[in-house]
Amino acid sequence: MADVPDKQIKRMRSLIQEAETSLAAAKELLISLVGDDAIVQTSARDENIGKIVEGVFDGQNMVGSDGKTYPVPANYASKSKLVQGDILKLTIAEDGTFLYKQIGPIARKQIVGTLELKEGHYLVTVGDHSYRVLLASVTYFKAKPGDQVSINVPEDEPNAEWAALEAAL
Repeated sequence: MADVPDKQIKRMRSLIQEAETSLAAAKELLISLVGDDAIVQTSARDENIGKIVEGVFDGQNMVGSDGKTYPVPANYASKSKLVQGDILKLTIAEDGTFLYKQIGPIARKQIVGTLELKEGHYLVTVGDHSYRVLLASVTYFKAKPGDQVSINVPEDEPNAEWAALEAAL
């Protein structure tokens, strides 16, 4: 890279991350309109496995051991109640199909908080800390801002940004 300023490189990385997030949101919307996660997660048993990547769930995506970020379908993360820090295995079939599997759940604790909507993001406030939660979970439980909800958070990570919605109370 000859004379590409750091500012431009940072902007390009930011644009790529935004595009990946937009693609994940589009897939989530498509699934919510058409049906369950069979659209994104098809069985890889009949396919030739192209690549397997393990990584850590960051609350919305999987950060692979290869350093890349892989979008996790929000309905899968919600249904599986994935918690920030869980270890996932991603099988990428030769046809590009992604199949996720949780292989290492971290220690978690369940707490109760209040659901809020701020700047288009759902948050659960517990004391003086707020955790982001996935839209797919909020819509599944038909929760509304102001509702009391139960969430799962990492047991040993007091500064976690994300939580898994367990139930609307």
